[in-house]
Amino acid sequence: MTGGDPVARQAIDELLPDRLEQLRRVTGMPVVLGGGLADGQLVLDRHLGTVGDAMHGLVVQSGKGLGGSVLRRGTPLRVNDYVTTAAITHEYDQAVRAERFTSVFAVPVVVWGEVHGVLYGAVRDRRPIGDRTVRSAVVVAEQLRSDVENRLRRGRGALAELAAIIRDTRDPRLRARLVRIQQELTGQPSHVDPRSPLSPREIDTLRLVEVGASNLEIAVRLGLSLETVKAYLRSAMRKLDVHNRTAAAHRARLNGLL
Repeated sequence: MTGGDPVARQAIDELLPDRLEQLRRVTGMPVVLGGGLADGQLVLDRHLGTVGDAMHGLVVQSGKGLGGSVLRRGTPLRVNDYVTTAAITHEYDQAVRAERFTSVFAVPVVVWGEVHGVLYGAVRDRRPIGDRTVRSAVVVAEQLRSDVENRLRRGRGALAELAAIIRDTRDPRLRARLVRIQQELTGQPSHVDPRSPLSPREIDTLRLVEVGASNLEIAVRLGLSLETVKAYLRSAMRKLDVHNRTAAAHRARLNGLL
């Protein structure tokens, strides 16, 4: 799970209405809803077919309820008797009862290897949700993922160039202005610590991560031991303030380091 990239969140918010319409159409679910992450929590701010406002703006924490379990595991889940199932926790039963949901599924929206949102479908008539329905929902989530990644890919080239300019600017006043622009565009501060730039080997390692190489493949390609590769990755993740290798490669690319 991720803490939530504001740029990815904005893209999901803008693209979600069309994908929810598609989700309802291909699954036949009378109710569909979804949202993106903010500060590590899922915010359900898009809905079709709800009858009240119990679900509107509902904040779901990692590990809590069906959606929280999907956030933590990064895999699709479903329950065919939400209120009584022992497979999930029940922090959100009041909202579920208000909408009279019985069977519910949830699927993650995984952007560049991290969960950035969740799509839900629900029924009120106790009919079970089958495998075909869940597979159809996964296809919609994959299409949303592709939409988001394509949008972010178009924007990250300019952001990478801006980050490179910031890194090379020696005038402190100009640098501060450029950093403010970067923060406004990304919704977050630069994650590059100027006192701890990535080393050449860390950059080489992340370039290989970016193309899908395993740690062992990186070790062979660079002539390093497996433990050395892991040490480079841990160092890069610490400097870039992320928690996994995929996110480190993505952030390094976004900040103009690769």
